[in-house]
Amino acid sequence: MSADCSAHVAVISGGTTGIGLATAFRLLKAGHRVAVFSHGRESVMAAGAALAEAFEPESWIARQVDLREPAAVTQFFGEVAHILGPPEILVCNAGISPKGPDGPVNVSDLALEEWNNVLTVNLTGTMLCCRAVLPAMKEKGYGRIIMVGSLAGRTRPRIAGPSYVVSKAAPSGLSRVLVSQYGPYGITSNVVAPGRILTPLTGSPESKTNIEALARIPAGRLGAADDVAAVIAFLASEDAKFVNGAIIDVNGGEFAPS
Repeated sequence: MSADCSAHVAVISGGTTGIGLATAFRLLKAGHRVAVFSHGRESVMAAGAALAEAFEPESWIARQVDLREPAAVTQFFGEVAHILGPPEILVCNAGISPKGPDGPVNVSDLALEEWNNVLTVNLTGTMLCCRAVLPAMKEKGYGRIIMVGSLAGRTRPRIAGPSYVVSKAAPSGLSRVLVSQYGPYGITSNVVAPGRILTPLTGSPESKTNIEALARIPAGRLGAADDVAAVIAFLASEDAKFVNGAIIDVNGGEFAPS
């Protein structure tokens, strides 16, 4: 899987830590211009500092944007188009996964506020980002949309709560819609479904949850953010021009569908 050397503009939601930041580094190294955003001010500042050390300032921007605010999302994509150019690659990576002190709650105990918050960030936020980039992609006749799902959305969940599971199962449906509606315009849409990946969201490798997960992975290790970023970079490349509507599992063999 080799990356493309043609320069495009990429936007990465949840792009300031973990998988998102690793993807930003991969795409920038491939020659793309990259805009990353997340809702956390500290993570945006830290990502900006890391990117500034490695890349020219005109090749990237990092911004604080809350996906729960549609007007802010629209404004951000307008800023990206003005500074870097219209996005031709979109990576929808933002996600939240709240858990109680005793782990994920049962559906019967699920607070509507939690459900709405997770679906708004993880699913509606993905739709808002797609909606923002599709007109320009269609006009140009080119686009790459990559949604980051989850193993939790692919099989019976062991760890994740109901709101997260639903929010990460849904992108595959949205991706199929995009394939049908925008495939004829040179736009591809695919889903990457990571398994247990060490990121700020999944915590310490020594945690009980991660130790139990490790025992289920035939590869014998937990995933790294760059394991997922490598697949995303491939899907963003010219090498993946005939890959459309796929769900690619990146889980070390923990889940191997027939």
